[in-house]
Amino acid sequence: MTLTSEQVRAARALLRWEQKKLAEESGISLPTIKRMEAKTGKISGHSSTIEDLRSALERNGIVFIEANGGGPGVRLRDPPAS
Repeated sequence: MTLTSEQVRAARALLRWEQKKLAEESGISLPTIKRMEAKTGKISGHSSTIEDLRSALERNGIVFIEANGGGPGVRLRDPPAS
């Protein structure tokens, strides 16, 4: 599944995370997070970096929804344990 910058921004909003928090949770540098979110559409980068980003969000309750005629999206599975 392709991950988009819109999905990442929406996921952060659901978790009420700033980019800095996502960087800490994923182990990805803040400048990289900013660059990935700045472009519209599919996120580009090393596959391991994208996987680290996805994993951090999924561990905290984010479910990525594939495009199904209405476009890709996200939802919050469970409230994150903070």
